This record gives sequence, structure tokens and C-alpha cells, in this order.
Amino acid sequence: MKFPKPYQLSEIASMINCDYVGEDHFPVLGMNEIHVVTPGDIVFVDHPKYYEKALQSDATIVLINKQVECPKGKALLISEDPFRDFNQLAMYFFPFLAFAKAQLPKSIGVHSHIHPSAAIGRDVVIGNHTIIHANVTIGDRTVIGDHVIINAGVVLGGDAFYYKRRADGYDKLLSSGRVVIEDHVELGANTTIDRGVTGDTTIGYGSKLDNQVQIGHDTVLGKHVLIASQTGIAGCVVIEDEVTIWGQVGITSGVTIGKKAVISAKSGVSKSLEGNKNYFGIPADDFRSKYKEIAAIKQIPEALELLKKINKR
Repeated sequence: MKFPKPYQLSEIASMINCDYVGEDHFPVLGMNEIHVVTPGDIVFVDHPKYYEKALQSDATIVLINKQVECPKGKALLISEDPFRDFNQLAMYFFPFLAFAKAQLPKSIGVHSHIHPSAAIGRDVVIGNHTIIHANVTIGDRTVIGDHVIINAGVVLGGDAFYYKRRADGYDKLLSSGRVVIEDHVELGANTTIDRGVTGDTTIGYGSKLDNQVQIGHDTVLGKHVLIASQTGIAGCVVIEDEVTIWGQVGITSGVTIGKKAVISAKSGVSKSLEGNKNYFGIPADDFRSKYKEIAAIKQIPEALELLKKINKR
């Protein structure tokens, strides 16, 4: 997420009332999560386990809760609570606005049709020859391409499921990213796609999603991805081109599914998977290896009976 204009380090520090390490005029261009940061961005870190990763990332400003040596060419914002202050910056640059009254978006292409019951937020862009069915909800700044079909009850741009545990409950990390739907995508009824925390959740060209599919924040689908119903995909997942995911698959956060992989129904994905292979099971593994495991398990009762006979002898 880039700011509308460049800011100086001293200006950002004054917004959140914290100390800083670096030149007053050090340029600050935006703020992002660790997996999407670019030079000029702020990244926050509040756990020693991730200090080094944040300090060595592409971000050039690190919002951190400890005095550490500042890497060359970077700056630090020293905060008692980086999570809180990252939220404070998000509220400053992208404040919550009361819901707009029902109206068509200002940017809508030719030959597109929007059902009157659809709820559409601010600064939404809709391309040409796109159809949006009844009771669809489209959040602020969503981008929808050409020849897209969005079936009834779809929700685009819900907040990320991202919380920090506190002594008295949970604090929510505010979402200020977007959802981007590329050309020739179809979204099945009651599908939900969360916006990015600071970046984009992207559904790639020609992808087709069945009914009741959940896509988490900052997840990126490549071209011609096929996903069957009741699949749940967590945040920050990368699904490469031409992957097929069958029904009721669950995918954990932060993994990558390689190009042309096929994941069978009811599988649970807990790690990254190579492309051009078939997978199934919990945890999902190579199709042939999994069947060998199942075949071996079926032989256990027979093996136990054989052992009993041997012991009797």
C-alpha cells in the first residue's frame, strides 16, 4: 500500500509518537506486510523470532519494539507496540468511512449488468461485459475486469482474519488492501474473497471458482485456476497457473501450490506442493505415495494375526 505522497521519517514518527533511527528526511513511501514489501515501505515486527527477517527484508523502514542495530540504508521506528502503531498509520492514511448509499460505481465498462440489489463500495472499477448477480457485496477499491461473472451472494473485500492475542482478548489488524478480479473469471454463489491487509488479493485471468469458496487475505491465484465448492484457502497463499483444487480442500497460510498441481477432494494442505503432480490426503501428499500408505495400513490386521500365530508356535 503506497501513500498518496512521499513522507519523511520524522513526520511518520510524530504521527505515532515514537523514537526513530535515521535521518529526519529519510523517505517513506508506503506500508506493507512482510511478504509484499518493497523499498520505501514500512514493515512492522513485534517478536524476536522475526526481527532478522524484517530487518533484512526489502522494506527500508522497520517498525520494531526493540533498540537494534539499524541496517545500512534503512531506518527504524522504535515503538512499544508496533501492531498498534501499524494500525494507527492505517487509520490515518485509509480511514474508515461510513457506508455509501446504494449507487452504481463511477467506473463501469460497456455492456456490463449489475443487479439492483448489489451493494457496491467506493472507488470500485468494473470492466466490460461483466455480470453481477443479486445480493453481491463489493468492498471499496475492488477492481473487476472484463467478461467476469459474479454469482448471487458473493462478498468481495471482507476484512482479513488477522488478530493479535492480548491479555483481555484479540486486537484486529486493520485491512486497507484490495481485491482484484482479472478478466474472464467466474465466481460461484456465496463465495467470499477477503481483501489484502495492505496489498491485493488477486484472482487470475480465466480462473473459475465454484459455490461457497473462501479465499483469505493477500492470496494470489494464477491463470486458469479451477476450485470446487467448499474449499477454504487461508491468507498469503500463492496458487500458480492451471492448478485444480477439488471440493472441501483446506489450505494453510503462506504456502505455494505449483503450476498444474491437482489436489483431490477433502485434502488438507499444510506445506508447499510442487507443480505437475496429483495430491490427496491429510496432510496432502503425492497421490501414489498416499495410496501405498493406505494399502500398507490395510495389511496391518493381517500382519498382527500372523505375529500372534508365530508367537504361539
